[in-house]
Amino acid sequence: MVISRLSKSWQDAFLPSLNYARSSSAALSYADAEQQLVQFLTTHDLDQQVLSQPGLTGEFEATLEQALKLSYADPSQLPEAENRFLHRILYQINRLNFVWYGDLNQYNNERSVYLQWIRDRIEVSWQRWETAQFDLEQFQQLDVKQALRERSRLDLEPPLSAGKHYIREQLSSAGYRHLIAIASLDGLVESSRLCHILGGASNEVQATLIRVLLEEYGNGRLSRKHSTFFAQMMQELALDPTPEAYFDWVPWQVLAAINHNFLLTQRKRHFLRYIGGFTYFEIVGPSIYRDYMAAASRLGLSETAMGYWELHIREDERHGQWMVEQACLPLVDLYPEQAWELVWGYEQEKSMGDRAGAAVIAAIQNQD
Repeated sequence: MVISRLSKSWQDAFLPSLNYARSSSAALSYADAEQQLVQFLTTHDLDQQVLSQPGLTGEFEATLEQALKLSYADPSQLPEAENRFLHRILYQINRLNFVWYGDLNQYNNERSVYLQWIRDRIEVSWQRWETAQFDLEQFQQLDVKQALRERSRLDLEPPLSAGKHYIREQLSSAGYRHLIAIASLDGLVESSRLCHILGGASNEVQATLIRVLLEEYGNGRLSRKHSTFFAQMMQELALDPTPEAYFDWVPWQVLAAINHNFLLTQRKRHFLRYIGGFTYFEIVGPSIYRDYMAAASRLGLSETAMGYWELHIREDERHGQWMVEQACLPLVDLYPEQAWELVWGYEQEKSMGDRAGAAVIAAIQNQD
């Protein structure tokens, strides 16, 4: 059986392919390698094909090895081309966790061990770099409840940065449309990754997370679902509301934040980090949405073209407080030795969010 053979050792199973890559100088361009990955996603019985034809993935492997070697060699910076390539292919593997209501053949290899192997190789190198940006020992010395309360209080109303001033005071109509197009990659699948951590034993934390999800999903009414408001906003701006329509516009830093959330929600061992990160996301969201709403108001856009922000400001203010008081603090009591991971997740989400926000503003300014 192919599955039993693969399960025994991924490294051994795919070693011929990897050795081919290391002995070959035939690396593809990143764009060509990404297209090859897209073809792999729907290749019939991909794992068997890779095992029987080591050369099938050789060029892709050589390109992947090259990108991994260059991406995380410098602890102080992340090169653009390599990270764009890595996070685009990582996203396209991760997205198989969602139902897109399209061709079901796109899921032919959703449990492919080879695709999992690619994903894990990228995540290991990338997360090692991300973790090195923080002093974990310092987090372990904190009074976690105090640390979370202080951080949430400060991040609820952050100071107006240069980026915030730009959005509020200078963003053009074209820039606003570009902003919405980029944001649609996440806005049209509202909180879908949260679903991955809701199953299991019932307690106060689970109940709080389900309440947040229900509000995000309009309590089961499509007309009230947040993503419906986002789609209406896009239509008002003559943008295509099809999910992923503007994938090519999205900076890799935004994809990295999305991929990070996929990782944390799919690995229950990272549950505390995810809850910490989600708490930051809900806390800081209203301040960001006020910037967007100020820009839309200045540009004279209709209520439909900015109604999503008003809805999010109102609900996320409530969600942020729920996450601190009814999710994080009970988890500190439940996991006293590991609760510091909540702060780690909070700080990591903040760092990656800042990086993504700066990249989005740079992309918009290039359009303006």
